[in-house]
Amino acid sequence: MGENHRYGRESVFPGPIATNKGLYMQRFGMTLRLKDGSAGEYKARHREVWPEVLEKLSDCNIRNYSIYLRDGLLFSYFEYHGNDLKADWERMAAHPRTQEWWAIMRPLQEPLVTRKEGEWWAEMEEVFHLN
Repeated sequence: MGENHRYGRESVFPGPIATNKGLYMQRFGMTLRLKDGSAGEYKARHREVWPEVLEKLSDCNIRNYSIYLRDGLLFSYFEYHGNDLKADWERMAAHPRTQEWWAIMRPLQEPLVTRKEGEWWAEMEEVFHLN
């Protein structure tokens, strides 16, 4: 997220799914590597995510957010329940406490070389979904 993060939906994902509140829900899957030796610190910090960061995620319409780790590879899944994704990302990126959080997380992470220009977490293609 932030200036080095791009969460565009221009290609691989199906369109938004209408919800009963007039908003839309979009599913996101993303991936990123951890630098060697960073898993312990990454997990410890995520056991105590700052409340202001969690509040901003909710405020920016992020729901059902999970991060998984296996062999140094992170996978994140979340749902966006809003109607202006770009504006919500910009609000999140402008949030000072979130910027501080990212500044701590970024040195632990290693983005994929195959990511799109401007991405930090590499957006993944959804190839199957079952409700």
